[in-house]
Amino acid sequence: MSTSLTLFDKIWRAHEIHAREDGASLLFVDRHFVHEGSHHAFRKLAERGQSLAQPELTFGVADHYVPTRGRGKAIADPAIARMVSTLEENAARHGFRLFGLDDPRQGIVHVVGPEQGLTLPGLLINCGDSHTSTHGAFGVFGFGIGATEVAHVLATQTIWQKKPARMRIRFEGTLAPGVAAKDMALNWIARLGTDGGRGAAIEYAGSAVRALSMEGRMTLCNLSIEGGARCGMVAPDTTTFAYLENRPYAPQGAAREQALAAWAELVSDGQAEFDREVVIDAGEIAPIVTWGTSPEDALPISESVPDPARAASESEATRIRASLEYMDLRPGMKLSEIAVDQVFIGSCTNARIEDLRAAAAVLAGRKAKVPGLVSPGSSLVKRQAEEEGLDRIFVEAGLEWVAAGCSMCVGMNGDIVAPGKRCASTTNRNFRGRQGPGARTHLMSPAMVAAAAVTGHLTDARPLLEGRL
Repeated sequence: MSTSLTLFDKIWRAHEIHAREDGASLLFVDRHFVHEGSHHAFRKLAERGQSLAQPELTFGVADHYVPTRGRGKAIADPAIARMVSTLEENAARHGFRLFGLDDPRQGIVHVVGPEQGLTLPGLLINCGDSHTSTHGAFGVFGFGIGATEVAHVLATQTIWQKKPARMRIRFEGTLAPGVAAKDMALNWIARLGTDGGRGAAIEYAGSAVRALSMEGRMTLCNLSIEGGARCGMVAPDTTTFAYLENRPYAPQGAAREQALAAWAELVSDGQAEFDREVVIDAGEIAPIVTWGTSPEDALPISESVPDPARAASESEATRIRASLEYMDLRPGMKLSEIAVDQVFIGSCTNARIEDLRAAAAVLAGRKAKVPGLVSPGSSLVKRQAEEEGLDRIFVEAGLEWVAAGCSMCVGMNGDIVAPGKRCASTTNRNFRGRQGPGARTHLMSPAMVAAAAVTGHLTDARPLLEGRL
């Protein structure tokens, strides 16, 4: 039996406490993030009279339902106000750190964790949110869990899991200017389908992945779940180490030197075997947009809406027809002919400072033809963007600049797309009603959303970026 291990194997082995005969293993949890929607799990604990096993490893963030306008004022919706206050009460009762609405570090949990240095290579991280895979950008086994599992982690600091298959997606070559990590993610999901990574632990590798910033790697790992994967991860390297330097919760001084030595070992061994491997030429990836109601319904902006008559099977034809009916699109129409009613730049997928800079590069000196909302990923990102003058670019273009939160991605907090309206969005899901009942969502990169804003329709951002990159 080979002793060569993948990155995932190494992290799994380091966290496995006990293996059952049925294939499930009990794993130790290094970080547990909770948000205002986690109140069900805390109620379960209260009913059982239990306390947190290790409160110092639990971190609360107010992000999912919080309003992005009127910060400092009372929350108008009593249900949301109660969820936020319940999170505050649970933090006080159980003694865990909370990045609440009044905290200058508040933001979306998958943005706050990395920027605070809570997300560190080699850790196992859980959160009651499917896009916990974002943290895998740091060489982390991060995955979302349900309310019952959240309660289990709170009470035991452990979780039961069956070991997933190991998959590697290599992006080799160089991305063309104007092509981003979002395009890489949508490219592989479109190629392999939403079941392409079913249940697998995906390691992203290759020269194009190594060339990505940490923000880009987080976007790539964030969307792993949309391809059916259990998690996505990138082996830590000098880019990772530089990002973590001087982060508040990251190791400092001698502890950092020890950590760096350990982190450097978190790579797949040369002879490590994967259950599946896919290689993609990064140079062939173009800016991508979605046309349907699944992330796999994605094509380069230069393409046209698919014709169900040309589908490979009747079931696929039926699915395409249903998507086109909901999206109100005609087979064969050019994607660049699709007019939008509004735009959204935000979410745990694309609301970091790099994302805002990319959108601002397109919008600078131009006016948006449609309204839109820009919600930074955290209060710290918001402050940095304002220091760089990005907020003025957005406002002068005609977009609304609001506070940090999940915002229009979940469509539950007043930031919604009206029924029948079409939104160009930097978010991660285009399911029916995701951004509001009857809303029609097209996923794309921040630069592509900005391009849609200034033209009023889906369009290739690259001509608008000429001379600006």
